[in-house]
Amino acid sequence: MYSIYLQSAVNLGVSVMGFAVLNQRLNELEQRLKQSEELLNKINRKIDIGYYANFKAAIGLAMNAFTMTKVENRERMAIEAINRFLEAEHIYTDYTDKELEQGSQIADEYLLTLSLAYIAEARCHLELGEPETALSRFQEGAKVVRSRIHKYVELLLTSNPAAYLQPQFKGQIDLRRLTRIYQWIDPALDENAVFELQRENLLKMAQDPDKWAESLPAAILSRVEVAGGWFGPNAGDLKREADKRLPEVLEVIESMVETNRRFEAYQAEIQAIAQLGISFHDWLKLAPSTESKPDGAELMYIIPSKALKLKFSV
Repeated sequence: MYSIYLQSAVNLGVSVMGFAVLNQRLNELEQRLKQSEELLNKINRKIDIGYYANFKAAIGLAMNAFTMTKVENRERMAIEAINRFLEAEHIYTDYTDKELEQGSQIADEYLLTLSLAYIAEARCHLELGEPETALSRFQEGAKVVRSRIHKYVELLLTSNPAAYLQPQFKGQIDLRRLTRIYQWIDPALDENAVFELQRENLLKMAQDPDKWAESLPAAILSRVEVAGGWFGPNAGDLKREADKRLPEVLEVIESMVETNRRFEAYQAEIQAIAQLGISFHDWLKLAPSTESKPDGAELMYIIPSKALKLKFSV
């Protein structure tokens, strides 16, 4: 069975997303794409992973740039890396859009790769001491990424999101989890509003439980993955297999929502650097006090003398 489980490729803060970490995440995404090739070949789908080599070369260029001692060499190599990251952003935006249009199961890999491209570019600008430029580019990336995460979430919610509330998922999936996803789409929604959205869907699922499976996107289930009779799998076969996957699919949705929220947190971090007038390297050197912490917590609070005016572009 094709595993759709996905962990967020994005860490909690842009300050810990160094180029080595970005390279590691990129390798993981590339390997996941390679694992998907066998299934995609069965449905005559070809994927292009060749550009991952170019993306990783750009990361290597950035890593080398910021070890240079001469300022002019560092800036020249960093600008070259930035140009390659810009190219990666265009390429993976196009790849992501095409896969979303087809409801593909590799849309998430391309979407996360796109996220890494924007993070890598912003990191370069921060390393060059240009937090305002980093923020501007990151805000642009946040708009691009959020709109596509939104499409992907709606794709995985399927034509009937009430499928996630079927009785067999009691103890695994509840209305609160589904509500948190809908609140990311529309913060005004509460559990009662989400239930009202699903009231008729629950009835449709009860009346014809197999019909829903026939419209499932390949991002959840492809017919070639399901064994059937002489004429292939029927709707009942598809639904039984889909039901096995829905708990993992919901985890994917939650992971993608978390990725978007971390993008928002990155914006706040970069705005803080810019407004505090602190260099990125000094920001990286900030460390918690040596005072004892409750229950071994490893937390650090940064309290500016004046309140910061943070704005989010999503």
